[in-house]
Amino acid sequence: MTDTGQDCRFFVSYTGVKLPLRLVTAIAPEQLSNRNTFIRGYYDAAGALTGFDKVVYGEIELTHRYSYHPNGTLRRAEIVMLDEEPATLSFDENGVALTAQDAA
Repeated sequence: MTDTGQDCRFFVSYTGVKLPLRLVTAIAPEQLSNRNTFIRGYYDAAGALTGFDKVVYGEIELTHRYSYHPNGTLRRAEIVMLDEEPATLSFDENGVALTAQDAA
């Protein structure tokens, strides 16, 4: 999945247990050659995090993609870990997780 046309920024790590995760410790693109692991974050024109890739030794090990309700709360999170099945989580306008049946 590509995020063309979005603002791409680079970070050392992420934090949080609640989605969307927060990217922390911004780094300049020219610093990437000195790093084995970094986060490539994508932001929309409004500044909302739409997703990120965790890159380890040149390989994407973790991907998150986010979409939001008009009120700004998280609507959907798609999470892919290397060599695992993708997971999709859906949330209502209040940020409450929906079951698979509710989301259908």
